[in-house]
Amino acid sequence: MSTPTLRLVRTADKPGPGPMPDAILRALDITIGRRMNGMLSGDYRSKALGLGTELAQVREYQPGDDVRQIDWNVTARTTVPHVRVQVADRVLTTWLMLDTSPSMGFGTADRRKYDVAEGVAVAVGQVATRHGNALGLLSFGDEHARMIPPGQGRKGMLGLLTLLREEPTAEGGGATSLGSAIQSLNRMARRSRLVVIVSDFRGPRDWSSALVELAGRHSVIAVEIQDPREQEIPDVGELWLVDPETGRQLRVDTRSKKLRERFANAAVQDRAEVAGMLARAGAQHVVLSTRGDWLRTLAGFLNAKGTAR
Repeated sequence: MSTPTLRLVRTADKPGPGPMPDAILRALDITIGRRMNGMLSGDYRSKALGLGTELAQVREYQPGDDVRQIDWNVTARTTVPHVRVQVADRVLTTWLMLDTSPSMGFGTADRRKYDVAEGVAVAVGQVATRHGNALGLLSFGDEHARMIPPGQGRKGMLGLLTLLREEPTAEGGGATSLGSAIQSLNRMARRSRLVVIVSDFRGPRDWSSALVELAGRHSVIAVEIQDPREQEIPDVGELWLVDPETGRQLRVDTRSKKLRERFANAAVQDRAEVAGMLARAGAQHVVLSTRGDWLRTLAGFLNAKGTAR
């Protein structure tokens, strides 16, 4: 069965992730595959759903269902019997957390941050759904955060492609709450899994303790996406700078060398703090840029790190 592909209209403002050569995708397949093999001994069980601890869906009761799986809370709300269906324990579930906050729509180089995030999601999703394994999805960063239960194989990829069609919200949509998203995942994913967080890690630093808990049970890869203009300001005269998370505006005179230096130093310190928080939590961390070949950087990082802990 062929892998579903993402078909979106590309424009100059929304160029997409760019070329994704088969050779590099195959290399990703190998490196991520090694991580997965280290998390489950032996091969994988059948592609059917089965007994486990990872919630896949809640559906109406059908004759022959195990009555022990009845979800009494949903049954009470709907007055129709519903059962909980879990992913089989020997199926590896990869959770992909995708930042869809307003700041992800920013990009001044080859593409937007969200375009890079889209490419990372597709590359990871293609590998994570092979051999009957499952992919769960959680978007965060706006008022319409979405959770798509783990789906195996083609179903998992279709869920991912559906999620990717939802563009980041407009400016002023509110500050990213990565902490709340991680807390939600901590409640959902109870057994050891692979979690990939794709974000620019901007906004409130409310996620440190939640990430410590998550990384204590899961192998966590934090994929940080940056744009060059977030790290330095060019000398282009007076500018209005806008915080896309809050809509706050600030007028600056970029002709001031002192101002440009202060901005660059503050940006370096800010990103160093994020890197430190991720390291202390136990997450593996890679930085990708909207300029250049982000896919080669990601492949090199995964190859250098080897198998998951």
